[in-house]
Amino acid sequence: MSVLEYRDIHIERETSGNSPSLSQQLAQALRRKIMNGQLSAGRRLSSSRALASDLSLSRNTVNSAFEQLKAEGYLDSLPGSGFFVSRRLPTGDTPPESAISHSVEEWPQLSRYGQTLQKAADKYAARDKANLPFTVGLPDLRAFPFRLWQQLYRRHSDRLVLGGYHSPQGYWPLQQALAEYLNASRGLRCRPEQIVITQGAQQALALCAQLLIEPGEAALIEEPGYRGAQRAFLSAGARLETVVMGKHGVAVDQLPETGQHRLLYCTPTHQYPLGGILPAHERLQLLQWAEQQKCWIVEDDYDSEFHYYGQPVAALAGMAEKTPVIYMGSFSKTVLPGLRLGYLVVPEHLVDAFVAAKAAGSGESPILSQAVLADFIGEGHFARHLRRSRRLYQQKWEHMRELCQQHLQGLMTPVVQSAGMHLAVSFDDQSLDDRVISQRFYQKGYGSSPLSSYYYGSEVRSGLTLGFAHTAEQEREEGIQTLAELLRSQPES
Repeated sequence: MSVLEYRDIHIERETSGNSPSLSQQLAQALRRKIMNGQLSAGRRLSSSRALASDLSLSRNTVNSAFEQLKAEGYLDSLPGSGFFVSRRLPTGDTPPESAISHSVEEWPQLSRYGQTLQKAADKYAARDKANLPFTVGLPDLRAFPFRLWQQLYRRHSDRLVLGGYHSPQGYWPLQQALAEYLNASRGLRCRPEQIVITQGAQQALALCAQLLIEPGEAALIEEPGYRGAQRAFLSAGARLETVVMGKHGVAVDQLPETGQHRLLYCTPTHQYPLGGILPAHERLQLLQWAEQQKCWIVEDDYDSEFHYYGQPVAALAGMAEKTPVIYMGSFSKTVLPGLRLGYLVVPEHLVDAFVAAKAAGSGESPILSQAVLADFIGEGHFARHLRRSRRLYQQKWEHMRELCQQHLQGLMTPVVQSAGMHLAVSFDDQSLDDRVISQRFYQKGYGSSPLSSYYYGSEVRSGLTLGFAHTAEQEREEGIQTLAELLRSQPES
């Protein structure tokens, strides 16, 4: 090998613990030259002494790279003759590496499921979530009892029994604690055997999509609505149809009655993202519709814990017996986002199917986290934390309303509901691009979500959703003033 053939080899001398070693870098460079044809089959390489001298490396480094490539089948060696490019590699006109890496049209295609998932991922791609003021869905981590949580964690961390295999359905004490909590707080009449612990709400949705609907069948979704649900059902090959929304959420009297829909996903206790609360009589009508249409309801009891005036209406799943309702929830808002634990409450005759699907996909959920959470709920810490959080978030919610009235009148209108951890606002000037506004707000150091991004169809409403749960008073004041200045600086349409 002449000097010209390896002059372009670059070796990074200062390597960190995660960086490739010098011999690995050299092996990678030589491997690349072999694959793109610069070093043809049967070609003899320079001696380790010569190559080490020209690249200012040790002979041991060069020999290590040669031996690695020999072990991988790229090089052969003859005693006393050195190393040669193997003749057993594929022959013919091997295209250069750049052509290989860019000719993706000739690669095998994704499955139909994979293509659907990729399209959904592209459509709903979001910038990296930082813990910025007004980021939607982030609880006040400063108010969480971390010291208590650590005590519970240490209690279980050295338990040998937790190191073995466990049921993919969940940790039994957690199922028991959850059943007791849901029956008392949400009016469910469920048994621990009906609860399936999941890796967050998204896995719960994925299991529902996988087991309740066939590719090509229609699923009904709220619009605007939760993008995670849209992704889950699209990824399963469902055909999405939107339902008409009323003041309180799903307009029950305008639901289709064709018998052609297998599933309806809804957030009746706190419609996401607008915040409507479906009253009891409409919930009963919705259950009657589902029974008549033989349509599953996936009830996401989003933000049911944070109602600031009066008690939340009982969950659909607890209002009538033998109704086709799958109830779901998670602990990302009530405990910690990073916990990644959720749950499903399913009819008893479907438990085996859901557990088998979970076992085939992800297996069991993190057992130590489940054990800690079981004690957190069972010993009453969860209920106390919710009471404190509810009082704290109510104060922040009322402050947000006051700030909007003070600084944003004539610019946007809050969609006021007495629940939740965020406030949805609609721009008075609907010609404004809320994605542009959200991006500029982000550049000022604040999070938000464009209201239009929650819509699936072409008709959208322009505005923002602003998470307030984790904000401090000064952050709310400065943030709303910054938003008002941004809106006033927009050119008139």
